[in-house]
Amino acid sequence: MKALVTGSAGFIAGYLVEELLANGYEVVGIDNFSKYGPVEKSYSKHPRYRFVEGDAKDVRLMKELVADCDHLVAGAAMIGGISYFHEFAYDLLAENERIIAATFDAAIWAFTNKKPLKKITVLSSSMVYESTTVYPTPEGAQLSSPPPMSTYGFQKLACEYFARGAHEQYKLPYTLVRPFNCVGIGEKRAKNDREVMSGNVKLAMSHVVPDLVQKVVKGQDPLRILGSGDQVRHYTYGGDLAKGIRVCMEHPAAVNEDFNISTPESTDVRTLATAIWKKLKPGQPVRLESDPPFKYDVQKRVPDVSKSERVLGFQCATSLDKMLDEVVPWVKQQVELGNI
Repeated sequence: MKALVTGSAGFIAGYLVEELLANGYEVVGIDNFSKYGPVEKSYSKHPRYRFVEGDAKDVRLMKELVADCDHLVAGAAMIGGISYFHEFAYDLLAENERIIAATFDAAIWAFTNKKPLKKITVLSSSMVYESTTVYPTPEGAQLSSPPPMSTYGFQKLACEYFARGAHEQYKLPYTLVRPFNCVGIGEKRAKNDREVMSGNVKLAMSHVVPDLVQKVVKGQDPLRILGSGDQVRHYTYGGDLAKGIRVCMEHPAAVNEDFNISTPESTDVRTLATAIWKKLKPGQPVRLESDPPFKYDVQKRVPDVSKSERVLGFQCATSLDKMLDEVVPWVKQQVELGNI
């Protein structure tokens, strides 16, 4: 099997490409290095991996790359944390619409011209549920809830309509995957991040776990968190998420379906911050202080994961404690190297 993965230099894609290669795939990756700049991956020289530095908005290039592929994973996007939602409100909408339109143009071309392409798998986002009031949130709630307030969430919902529209008009098979709060190694400060101070330390990362780790490593005390700390999240290990995406790509029951891929475990930000503190400063009392929250800091994001368990037989199994055992030393090393 051969897969084209767009945004292959990204955070989640890094785990996914590794997962695909470990399961016998030939993988073509495309990325323009717009977020982190040039990066070297552990699999960069793998004999079944080919990397193309290019723009996923280039339909001609996308057609060339997908022409002999069985799968296309649409992962490329301008993406960041909640600070991105404010700083790049228009770009997140406009740029990501151009990317997803070009990706589907290439996929539709390949499928309708009898190429090997079996399906497109779209990496959506839990942010499509931004305005929901139903918890745990099941697949389908995005259709009955008010639309997302952020342009990022709205555009991710639009990606799902691209998939439904391409299937309705061109019969292109699809699967929608909604990751929740991916945690893992490999994420660095994005090139376009605006500098935001949190006490005496810059917010350096797009995701809360590595950002809190780097604050503790840099000696921040009291440890500052965004908002009250009562925000509820489901932190999902990148390796679990990658496996879930692969299962969604392969499983016949996933065709033309959507899935929340996440751990079933809820954790509030205060509990997360305390767990990180204890990993780095065992025996020392933790003190937390709150910074003003961002506008689009969703207070509760709790997925219903029963569908993926029931239909696909898949469940994310890695505990938050195990995730932190991997992520905390990696972030500490990156701080010491001056990369964060």
